[in-house]
Amino acid sequence: MIKTEGIVLNEIRYKETSKILNIYTKELGKVTVMAQGAFRPKSSLMASTQSFTLSEFYLKKGRNFYYINNSDVLDSYYSIRENMERMIYGFYILELIEKSTPFEEENERIFLLLKKGLKILSELDRDFLKFVAAYEVKFISFLGYRPYLNRCVNCNKEIKSDMKFSSINGGLLCEECYSIDLSAKSVDSLFVKGLNDLLYSSLDSLDDVNIFNTTLKSIHDVLLNYILLNIERKEFKSLNILNSIGEF
Repeated sequence: MIKTEGIVLNEIRYKETSKILNIYTKELGKVTVMAQGAFRPKSSLMASTQSFTLSEFYLKKGRNFYYINNSDVLDSYYSIRENMERMIYGFYILELIEKSTPFEEENERIFLLLKKGLKILSELDRDFLKFVAAYEVKFISFLGYRPYLNRCVNCNKEIKSDMKFSSINGGLLCEECYSIDLSAKSVDSLFVKGLNDLLYSSLDSLDDVNIFNTTLKSIHDVLLNYILLNIERKEFKSLNILNSIGEF
């Protein structure tokens, strides 16, 4: 029996009364879990097997799944479901984890980032794009792909003016190195300062970070392309909803 905190990333109905879940756990990383009888009206698992919910799980390893022996809800983050913007951004955060992380590979920093991110999102009423951009740059850094923002990633020279961000090379390129990545995106000093501020500021102190909205959109676009390239994906489905309502 394994005792661990975990956050439900998604849920799929299985037969009449059960669920198959992807849960990101503190001790095991991402695992697939069978929640037997979770749809029964009086099931003790009903509350702890909903998306976003943070619970303490008691898991038993089976041949194809982990099975929930018992669970205790620690935080349902219910207010995320009460607000459309919170919910859509929340599903994006969950999809980032679900699509980007391998199964059964522990990464406590990512778990704590997800836990803190959902807590802050559950209380957020504005500046959603700033929050998401900060989350994205921290997330990709904790995956091991922190962008190189201090000097040219190719020649290591200090960059004072013209620069581009190369997703392929993972950082800034100076004017002399543009040719190594023709797909690199032109950025400016406000972009670099904003991205550094988001990277090194805690999620609960973002009110102190001032970035123009146009710069935030540019940061998000660059980070999204960088994340998708590194996890070898084409898109995040949750972002299609955000695009449809004009958020991105």
